[in-house]
Amino acid sequence: MATADHIKSLVKAHLDGNNEKFKTIVLQIAAYEAKQNHVNFARELKKLVDKSQIPRANVVSLNKTNPMLHMTIPNNQLDGLIVSDEIRDRIIRILNEYKNKNKLKQYGMDNRRKILIEGHPGTGKTYTASVIATELELPLYTVQVDKLVTKFMGETSAKLRQIFESIENNIGVYFFDEFDAIGADRSLDNEVGEMRRILNSFLQFIEQDTSESIIVAATNNQKLLDQALFRRFDDVLHYSLPTKDEICRLFKYKLSVFQKNFTPSDKLIDSSLSLSHAELIKVCDDAIKDSILHDRNITQSQLLKLINERMTVYSNKEA
Repeated sequence: MATADHIKSLVKAHLDGNNEKFKTIVLQIAAYEAKQNHVNFARELKKLVDKSQIPRANVVSLNKTNPMLHMTIPNNQLDGLIVSDEIRDRIIRILNEYKNKNKLKQYGMDNRRKILIEGHPGTGKTYTASVIATELELPLYTVQVDKLVTKFMGETSAKLRQIFESIENNIGVYFFDEFDAIGADRSLDNEVGEMRRILNSFLQFIEQDTSESIIVAATNNQKLLDQALFRRFDDVLHYSLPTKDEICRLFKYKLSVFQKNFTPSDKLIDSSLSLSHAELIKVCDDAIKDSILHDRNITQSQLLKLINERMTVYSNKEA
């Protein structure tokens, strides 16, 4: 059940009449319960929060008519994130600093809260945000940038302000996907004045942000980002396609649950080198489904065939 800190915070929010804080703590409890595999209870708590009709004067409405913020309660453990030891250690550092943020504040230090992740599609950027939310027992708010950016002058900056108000009022992990849509280099020839104003607004908001939420921004192309952004982030993580070691670990992690002691061959690992983490996960899922439907073990040849199918898709696209 909820921790003592959760209960104390819940009671204090109620006595203070702070409805937004109350809702946020309920979501934190739901995230905590989901991490304990109490999925049904977590889902029931979230439904209760969604049904509540608490007025929100200055925070983006999380409903179907304004879907800029999509809230979820993820349940993705750190063990499922297959990355290099360096990246893993840096994520653990982010988690450790957050869990000990009050201790750091006693010495005038702030924990890492603003994270930029750059890398190829499918290398685990979105999954990392969900892992951070899971490990810290926080709700995950995905900022859908395509709903945020509009063609009307000044509207995007106003929406951006609302999102940062939510970051301040509702503690969680806020994930800006496709971040280059608002963080593009202002010196690029094709950047119009409105986009420059949007970036300037973001720079101002993230500079002024002193909330307890964590901000994670992700991009597929770091070179498109304005250089002024980098000093606003506490950490920049560079993701790449999986190495041989990571491919081996990924196959073992995904397949050993279904078929114990599965070990990929060298040929299988070499054939997988040009695929991303997400693509390899799909290969594993396809192999598991095929084995279930045909009541047979997963084989190296079966996986090689599935990998070749994915390679064929990309070769046809290039043609």
